Amino acid sequence: MDSPADEARTAQHGDPKPTMASESSSERRQRRKLYAQAIAGAASLTVLIALIVDNTRHVKVSWVVGSSDISLIWLVLVVAAVAYFLGMITSILFRRRTRRRTS
Repeated sequence: MDSPADEARTAQHGDPKPTMASESSSERRQRRKLYAQAIAGAASLTVLIALIVDNTRHVKVSWVVGSSDISLIWLVLVVAAVAYFLGMITSILFRRRTRRRTS
């Protein structure tokens, strides 16, 4: 049941609820972008779960002063995290060195 203010607004401006036909192209673009991000996120999660399930065996890692047995998935995740952070640091340093200097 609508309040009198809602009924007056509806009578003055038409249907207050937007329909798919009344969406602007930017709203449709935004909706498509959200759907694409949701699909990409679901696909990434699926790949991550498959990676974890497939790489549960232990491997021997040799260090300078010894060795250890760790699960392969932990080795992959640690190496990926280290590579990500090194890439971020490299990007920051590169941007700082190539920035234009104001006189």
